[in-house]
Amino acid sequence: MKKPIDQFTHVVQAPHPPLTPYYSSEQERRGFVGKLFDRTASDYDSIDRLLALGSGPWYRNQALQRAGLQPGMRIIDVGVGTGLMAREAVKLVGDPALVVGVDPSAGMMACADLPGVQLIEGRAEAIPFPDASCDFLSMGYALRHIGDLSAAFSEFHRVLKPGGRLCLLEITKPERAWSQALLKVYMRGIVPVLARLTGSSAESARLWRYYWDTIEACVPPAGVLGTLEHVGFVGVKRYIENPALSILAEYQAVKPG
Repeated sequence: MKKPIDQFTHVVQAPHPPLTPYYSSEQERRGFVGKLFDRTASDYDSIDRLLALGSGPWYRNQALQRAGLQPGMRIIDVGVGTGLMAREAVKLVGDPALVVGVDPSAGMMACADLPGVQLIEGRAEAIPFPDASCDFLSMGYALRHIGDLSAAFSEFHRVLKPGGRLCLLEITKPERAWSQALLKVYMRGIVPVLARLTGSSAESARLWRYYWDTIEACVPPAGVLGTLEHVGFVGVKRYIENPALSILAEYQAVKPG
């Protein structure tokens, strides 16, 4: 069964330690991240295409299918951003009215081209929906930007119906030093340069440097899987389509029926 969070005994489990070059506390982190995403929202999709070499939509679609998203399901996409994950969800469920996006950044959602999809401002740790609201919950590359994994995962469990399914996509630090160094050069060096050259916001380069720093500091996959199990999910696993691309963490889980 789900272990409820007690407000007096719950210990905050951040996805990574404070990144002091950017902020010094959780309160500062939330403000920093919100402003950074608001200011770079207009550039996000184009830079994401560069980062993923154009494969992002296909991969998101396949990951949602692997996790069990089917036509007619009601889905909440947490950290919807500009709608990259939600757009693929609409294709699979067949009706945009079945898809809801939640995000703390109004600037990002303002850039989402999602006709018929309901977009609501909110955080992963306090999803503005009642219990058992959806059949499926997704989060695409936003896990590193929340404040408390345990609180967020408990919320995911709460809003899912019994038997509901979960799909979390994230990028993880490579295990081998040489591949970690290559990815760091690409994401913290090359991508920010491209962002500065192609983006309209001066903050876009900073966003992608911050993106890498959160990846480098993030809790390893075993910690994510363990927290999912602790809050009550079953069938918890990390799916790897291609071992050569093991930096892509695709987490799947089910709320017991």
